Amino acid sequence: MSSRLVGVGVGPGDPELVTVKGVNALRSADVVVVPVMAAPDGKDGGERGRAEATVLHYVPEDKVVRVVFALNERTDRARREAAWDAAGERVAGLLRQRGSVAFATIGDPNVYSTFTYLAQTIAGLVPGVVVETVPGITAMQDLAARSGAVLTEGTEPLTLVPVTAGSAVLKEALAGPGTVVAYKFGRQAAEVAEALEETGRLGGAVWGSALGLPEESVRPAAELDGEPLPYLSTLIAPPRRDGGRGGKL
Repeated sequence: MSSRLVGVGVGPGDPELVTVKGVNALRSADVVVVPVMAAPDGKDGGERGRAEATVLHYVPEDKVVRVVFALNERTDRARREAAWDAAGERVAGLLRQRGSVAFATIGDPNVYSTFTYLAQTIAGLVPGVVVETVPGITAMQDLAARSGAVLTEGTEPLTLVPVTAGSAVLKEALAGPGTVVAYKFGRQAAEVAEALEETGRLGGAVWGSALGLPEESVRPAAELDGEPLPYLSTLIAPPRRDGGRGGKL
């Protein structure tokens, strides 16, 4: 029988936001892999991430395998590639031994997820492996629900930007139509506030971090003071909607 690798989206952090299909996929897998951020020496730093904390609400700890990924490496490509290769070899070994592996990722496995790189690596290491994904609720959906922000109306487009691509990319998106969502903007909060001000988008924008967790923060973007925020902060900047009900149809 073919080995099976399933990327399971476990949402932004609130364990109640894992879908029934996601829970079933986690429980039916032989082993559940969770990504762990590498310490400076490249080894497991021991920190429990959001994906692991969420998974442990549904499966026993002895079924969970922590695998180190260079989640925070953006400048040293060689180190990043080496970490991906090592993680791929580890998961490939699990697939050969156990047959069915679920990989838990925060948010959705097809939206800025480490699972994408893992699946590409595994495809070259385990011939015939079957790769599947189970969608998960994204941070922008959760923030919209918690803040009351409406993501789209009528014919409005929706633009998703990782601020790790640079503030210029965000400014370009904000100058266009529709709602703009920014991911991973915490370390560049000052530049984000400046971009919102310059494009007239500050008034209706909201940001949030640690959604569904005890340290959750959901606040108006107008309160951004330039101080750095948690890395996984999310911003929603809706367009002006002056046409009344159905005005965007």
